[in-house]
Amino acid sequence: MVVNLLRERYRVDLVELQAACEANYARLMRLLPDMREHTQSRRVALSQGEHLLGILALEVLESCPYTTTLRVRQEHSLPWLPVPQLEVRVYHDARMAEVVSAENARRLHIRYPYPNAAMHQPDEKSQLNLFLGEWLSHCLACGHEPQPVM
Repeated sequence: MVVNLLRERYRVDLVELQAACEANYARLMRLLPDMREHTQSRRVALSQGEHLLGILALEVLESCPYTTTLRVRQEHSLPWLPVPQLEVRVYHDARMAEVVSAENARRLHIRYPYPNAAMHQPDEKSQLNLFLGEWLSHCLACGHEPQPVM
């Protein structure tokens, strides 16, 4: 049995990444359709029966003629669950939305050498964009407006 000690280098699948970014744009436009007109935020609750599992918080950080920058984070999460927080740049002219930072990692690279000091996966940016898509899809399918506190 021959063991190949040289691992094949990760290659970015630009078609897959572009498709994920286009789908994320469509999802975000359903959740925040007026994000270009004025700075706003929205919260989408996720529950299981009477038990609140968390709230997806979308907040416009910056609005420019062709781009909008959003903070996407989880509020009221389960105590044992890490709280995700992403910064997403929405490109209105290209109709795409991509994750530009996550947690404390600023300016994500399209590809990372592995291993690296921060232990990013070689396809970290692609994984984060796919995660954002799954998160937004789940909120669109199962989310509801939080009930006001009285």
